[in-house]
Amino acid sequence: MEHFEMLVIGSGPSGRRAAVQAAKLGHTVLVADKGRNLGGVSVHTGTIPSKTLRETVLNLSGWRERGFYGRGYRVKQDISSHDLIQRLHKTLDHEVEVLQHQFMRNGVRHARATAHFIDANRVRLTADTGEINEVTFDHAMISVGTRPYRPATVPFDGARVLDSDEVLEMDRLPRTLTVIGGGVIGVEYATIFSALDVPVTLIEPRERILDFVDRELVDDFIHQLRDRGVTVRLGSAVQTVEMGATGPEVTLTDGRTVRSDMLLYAAGRVGNVEGLGLDTVGIAVDARGRIKVDAETFQTSVSHIYACGDVIGFPSLASTSMEQGRVAACHAFGVPLPPPPETFPYGIYAVPEISTVGQSEEEVRKSGVAYECGVGRFRETSRGHIMGVHAGFLKLIFSQETRRLLGAHIVGEGATELIHIGQAVINLGGTVDFFVENAFNYPTLAEAYKIAGLDAWNRMGRR
Repeated sequence: MEHFEMLVIGSGPSGRRAAVQAAKLGHTVLVADKGRNLGGVSVHTGTIPSKTLRETVLNLSGWRERGFYGRGYRVKQDISSHDLIQRLHKTLDHEVEVLQHQFMRNGVRHARATAHFIDANRVRLTADTGEINEVTFDHAMISVGTRPYRPATVPFDGARVLDSDEVLEMDRLPRTLTVIGGGVIGVEYATIFSALDVPVTLIEPRERILDFVDRELVDDFIHQLRDRGVTVRLGSAVQTVEMGATGPEVTLTDGRTVRSDMLLYAAGRVGNVEGLGLDTVGIAVDARGRIKVDAETFQTSVSHIYACGDVIGFPSLASTSMEQGRVAACHAFGVPLPPPPETFPYGIYAVPEISTVGQSEEEVRKSGVAYECGVGRFRETSRGHIMGVHAGFLKLIFSQETRRLLGAHIVGEGATELIHIGQAVINLGGTVDFFVENAFNYPTLAEAYKIAGLDAWNRMGRR
């Protein structure tokens, strides 16, 4: 029976970061993953596939050039599912290769097996071949990720009614598409297919989508979607989903029926905790299979067993999951860490992108802090004109008293890249004067920070 100082179950962003960190600290590490290849949900069905699909669609459709050449412009006239999947597989193969090399370089062992806790310091590993081994450990990390929630009332068939995993394996593009779920995944796929000129209906039972994003950004985002023909149904829940004569039919509680060629159900996810034997060691999960942990150390109710990533719930971002894994590994082996940064960014890879860091205007107003906003629209930048960008903007929120930047919010081209300027200024305690006094490369979309800073400075006045 082999012994490891750190056992990691799952090789997604948090698992691989924890494994490499523990190995760099000089400890023996085993990563157990039941998947065919390393990488977990993030590489094979989540973060990387959806972003690869998005980039492929934008390139082949000529979406970024339509500001100049019109909405009818396309780089490739007849785009098939094969065109999309071909690039996807190349990207995923590269990601797996990089991860394998990273593990090899750091001396991290890998077992392709399903893990089951026998007791608090021992697991049973069952390989695909049926071979069973037991290993012991000092510390363990649960990083098993999530899978799509599939209610029994939805007639999934893998062809016309799909979840967000199955959409990556479709054999044809839909003529029309209904997306149920206005969260990050649903919004991303709805806009990706819309960029392919597929008529899309997005259904969300709540009154708004992306309720953690600044409302002004969401309002502008929805306006852009409706302007290009996406139907957005808010505030009405799904009553039934049935297979009709021509395809899926969704009946809403307000009496309306939505018919389409294909349906994507993207309303929620559940933790991949079945078969882990968590009850054996006394670790409880909620109704969606999420594990409760200490918010700072990521310890479960069993102090030497940690959990990180999507399986612990919000924010369920690859970037934050990686940092959770690193923090947990350092804590397990007594390595002190400085306090975490004040804020971290959210990125939504829709078309257009949305990214946000710090407080929204609603949060600042609720806190009672006197504030002022500045806005820089991409069409006001020379780079925006060069790129043919007619929509999108940057919004900065400043404290009136301290002049510090409280929040940065972007909707539009390159938002997930541009947000890091705002993140750095917030975490370093920068003020509105930073944007006024510093020069930005010209022409760039980042110049919108200068425009937004001056916009706020003009209202706030000199101090």
